[in-house]
Amino acid sequence: MLLNYKQTGSGPDLILMHGLFGSLENLNVIAKTLSEHFTVYNVDLRNHGRSFHSDDMSYPHMAGDIKALLDHLNIHKAHVVGHSMGGKVAMQFASSFDQHVNKLVVLDIAPVTYPPRHDEIIVGLNKVSAYTNVLNRTQADEILSEHIDMPGVRQFLLKSLAKNTAGFLSWRFNLPVIANAYSNIVANITNESPCQCETLFVKGNNSDYILAEHREAIVKAFPKATAKVIHGVGHWLHAEKPAAVNKSILDFLQ
Repeated sequence: MLLNYKQTGSGPDLILMHGLFGSLENLNVIAKTLSEHFTVYNVDLRNHGRSFHSDDMSYPHMAGDIKALLDHLNIHKAHVVGHSMGGKVAMQFASSFDQHVNKLVVLDIAPVTYPPRHDEIIVGLNKVSAYTNVLNRTQADEILSEHIDMPGVRQFLLKSLAKNTAGFLSWRFNLPVIANAYSNIVANITNESPCQCETLFVKGNNSDYILAEHREAIVKAFPKATAKVIHGVGHWLHAEKPAAVNKSILDFLQ
């Protein structure tokens, strides 16, 4: 099975990957700018967006999906860009298939195991799912607000609501599998040897996803890594300051 993707632009090939509970639409602001210089394949990762659902949810599996897509597209080598969970998929792909990576860009995530931080989000999402007759996003937002205080996070999640065959709203992402495999998602990538591809880590200055204590793990896994800090933004850096993030990516890739 192949991942759903959207192809735009022309030039060297570039794979673009979103984060947890997201879809390719979340990175359109990046894809639009990058497509002026590259052929961009903006993908829905497994169990997300319009891609296939599977009970297997691990970084080796997700990296294998990217390899299968490249094989299908007859692409031997590509730039790889990923945000958050998509950044870990990008790192796993580069570690497992380094011969197929030109340059790697990781947006606000590190090659480490994280403590759980989405428990209340998952509770809220499940509560929306328990209501089998949700008719609109306003109703779903009211349910989510009991567990998620930040309106921006709720609005991000609500983008993945879509009408089901009964005409009611349901999550596009495979919530049961994601919840069951959550320990795999917060886990580190599988990295048997250092990846020698040129790598850029882009950190949001207000985010705690990349910290000073992660430097050793980053350098060990990606010895050629460099870093760029975007000031005044958090984890969703591409949504908060898209121009600065796009410039950082383009400066590195070109």
